[in-house]
Amino acid sequence: MQNNTVYLNGEYLPLSEAKISVLDRGFLFGDGVYEVIPVYGGRLFHFQEHMARLENSLAGIRLANPHNPEQWLAIIKPLLESDQDQSVYLQITRGAADKRDHAFPERVKPTVFVMSSAILPFAGHETGIKAISVDDQRWQLCHVKAITLLANILHRQEAVDRGCAEAVLVKDGYVTEGAASNVFAVIDGILLTPPKGNAILPGITRDVILSLAQKNHLPCSEEVISLEALALASEIWISSSTREILPVVELDGKPVADGKPGPLFKKFYQLFQAYKATLG
Repeated sequence: MQNNTVYLNGEYLPLSEAKISVLDRGFLFGDGVYEVIPVYGGRLFHFQEHMARLENSLAGIRLANPHNPEQWLAIIKPLLESDQDQSVYLQITRGAADKRDHAFPERVKPTVFVMSSAILPFAGHETGIKAISVDDQRWQLCHVKAITLLANILHRQEAVDRGCAEAVLVKDGYVTEGAASNVFAVIDGILLTPPKGNAILPGITRDVILSLAQKNHLPCSEEVISLEALALASEIWISSSTREILPVVELDGKPVADGKPGPLFKKFYQLFQAYKATLG
């Protein structure tokens, strides 16, 4: 199948023909969750970990998973192409009820949607990106990968409006994550990232980076990072499923160290690419 083919509620059909009810709770309330899975050479990246995060997100909004991992795999595989890197997006909403009501409807079938698109090269791996810091205005369940992303969108757009690629979110003086990424900082030679909790999304790429650091005997730790400490970091990175790892070379208009991707980032980027190549 081509990338313009999607899966919707048991059917594979052209994207242009995929339709949902205007009473779908995802449309009306943002009542749903999503997951994004990278695919390299036709191979799903850390599929089981993404399934576990999906299960946690669904539990967080009290919605039963409509499929087990084997069924999800069977749904996704027809959308994959072996000759390109892809990003699989799957979304589950609570479904369409007979009327608009904030309370959960009874006996409603969830809406299940899956699509795949090509992962395009991002120049920031070589040059680095600019970022700004902003007050984190989101809700208190950021560990749930919910489709209610308006606050994230506004934070990211503020960054774009100021000529930057990402917004680093700060709550009570401490870094949480990016608008659509996790955040790392190299401080005193140690690779740091904020610990898991309700304030951040538990990124799969984030966990891979920490695992690679440990396997290669590189100092790393999950610790809180103040905005003041971030401003003095020798390196700052962001990570996500589709952008992998990116170096931040400017924060709030000031260069990070010498304003170029740092030596640890360059090492980690190569480690990450080598790791991807080992996955079967």
